[in-house]
Parts: sequence; C-alpha cells; structure tokens
Amino acid sequence: MTVDRLTFKEMCAKFEVTPRTLRYYEYIELLQPDREGRSRYYGPREIARMTLIMRGRTFGIKLEELRQWLMIYENEGSQAQMAAFVEMADQQLIELRRQHSQLEDAIRELETLRNETSNSLK
Repeated sequence: MTVDRLTFKEMCAKFEVTPRTLRYYEYIELLQPDREGRSRYYGPREIARMTLIMRGRTFGIKLEELRQWLMIYENEGSQAQMAAFVEMADQQLIELRRQHSQLEDAIRELETLRNETSNSLK
C-alpha cells in the first residue's frame, strides 16, 4: 500500500528538515499543502516537489531559482522544465567548479603555512 498523503510531521521526518524550514518553503510558495482545519497534508505533487527542492539544495541551487524552475512545469510543461534544468545545471556547474578551484587554492595555502609553522617549531 502506498501513502497518498503525508502529515506535516511525516513530511519533516521524510526529508529531514525542521518544521521552520517546511513552513518557510510554504511561505515562499515552493509547496502548497492541502489544509484541513489547522492540519497540513502533502500529496504526491508536494512530495515530488520537495524531492526536487532537496536535490537542488544539495547542488547549491538558490531557492528562488528552484521556485521559478518549478513554476515552469506548471505553466509550460515538462519539456520546457527539462530545458530550463539543463541551463540551470550548466550555470551551477560553472559556479561549483569556481568554488572547487578556490578551495584547492585555500588548501594549498593552508598546507604551506602549516608546514612552515611546523618547521619553525623544530
């Protein structure tokens, strides 16, 4: 049996996010759960969106970019969304490679400084 909907608490547990994070994602319109009284329920659409959001966050994609990308599916369909994803991924790959290069430079500089300091202790 598959679960059709998750409660707020189940959604937090499934995606390992805080309640504050989940409420924020709703506030900025990344998610739109069904409401019954004060309870929130997340159906397959919201679970899929949250999966994509979490994946995007893993790659360092900004929430606003993710929100706009998710809107493309709603307005233009999956082909347009996939094309937008390729463009977004290309830009993020450039940024990640730049950050990687900066980290390598920082590691080399720290290793040099550490070795110089260690040698001065001898």
